[in-house]
Amino acid sequence: MNASLFPDLVVNGETVPHALIAAETQHHDAPKGKPGIAWRKAANAVAVRTLLLQEAKRQGLQAEPAEVGPGRFETKEEALIRGLLDQAVDVGAPDDADIRAEFDRNPERFRSPVLWEVSHVLCACDPRDKAATEKALKRAELIAKMAFKEPKGFASLAKRESDCGSKSSGGALGQLGPGDTVPEFEAVLREMSEGEITENPVLSRHGYHIIRLDALAEGQPLPFESVRQKISDAMEKATWARQAREFVDQLVQASEIKGADLKPV
Repeated sequence: MNASLFPDLVVNGETVPHALIAAETQHHDAPKGKPGIAWRKAANAVAVRTLLLQEAKRQGLQAEPAEVGPGRFETKEEALIRGLLDQAVDVGAPDDADIRAEFDRNPERFRSPVLWEVSHVLCACDPRDKAATEKALKRAELIAKMAFKEPKGFASLAKRESDCGSKSSGGALGQLGPGDTVPEFEAVLREMSEGEITENPVLSRHGYHIIRLDALAEGQPLPFESVRQKISDAMEKATWARQAREFVDQLVQASEIKGADLKPV
């Protein structure tokens, strides 16, 4: 990306180095062949960060970097922005009536996780290896036909053909919940009915799978008291985000910015 093709970002008279925006572009999606879109998104993000840092310095704020993970700390700039927003945004916990109203709006949203009891046959391959993937697919398609022809023999088929350690138990993976398997495998489970075998092999990072959904336990509705804190936390987080956006909008309206397009939300 040729940064010289893009306009300078100037925030309240402070020219932001193109290198900072170029580094930020990696965090923003854009259609292939249209780097200008990623640059504009990055410029907007850097402009907001610059505004917040300018305001923190104007107020003379001091903030010590906090630990955000084992052995990982904020940068000094991140600490300043956090300190500024902590001061500017004052969010209290929602009251019980509001939490209850949010629950009553659609209680069906609050359910225990679904559980799948699953068996599979794996034809292992590295999807990055085209030849190996084609070979595994042909083998998986043949196994899938055998599984459909004789569904009751699925366990024996898995013991004989699977490349997964689960072959010793007839391909049984036991009970799986959301997040327990790779996304591409879980996406198929969500569309399956109890007793169903996938007609077409399913490709994951591990290879091709022929999947049988042995049992399905739908998530059950949860009582209000068991989800009260979760709802409260979500409402508080949403309020914090709204107030933070409003604070940034106020800074934008009071500033002179060139090279970015920051419109109030």
